[in-house]
Amino acid sequence: MNLFYAIVAEDVPGSLDKRLAARPDHLARLNQLKDAGHLLLAGPFPAIDSPDPGPAGFTGSLIVAAFASLEEALAWAAADPYVAAGVYAQVSVKPFKKVLP
Repeated sequence: MNLFYAIVAEDVPGSLDKRLAARPDHLARLNQLKDAGHLLLAGPFPAIDSPDPGPAGFTGSLIVAAFASLEEALAWAAADPYVAAGVYAQVSVKPFKKVLP
């Protein structure tokens, strides 16, 4: 049985160029989760109060997806292209209980 896990990542300061370079690979992995029916939601945290923060960039990301175990979610998060590219300063993975809607 798959359970949901929240993957919350914080960017290093000034990560926008690294983020943009790694974005295609990052999105490809998210689309694999989506196509498998495991992705609940995913998106970045804009650095300013705007859907398009421009050069201000982003401060991190949130992914909520189903995995077989916490260990599987941790391994998936550790293999994210943003981790390899040095975008993320910190990543936490926690079990998530969807209540609504």
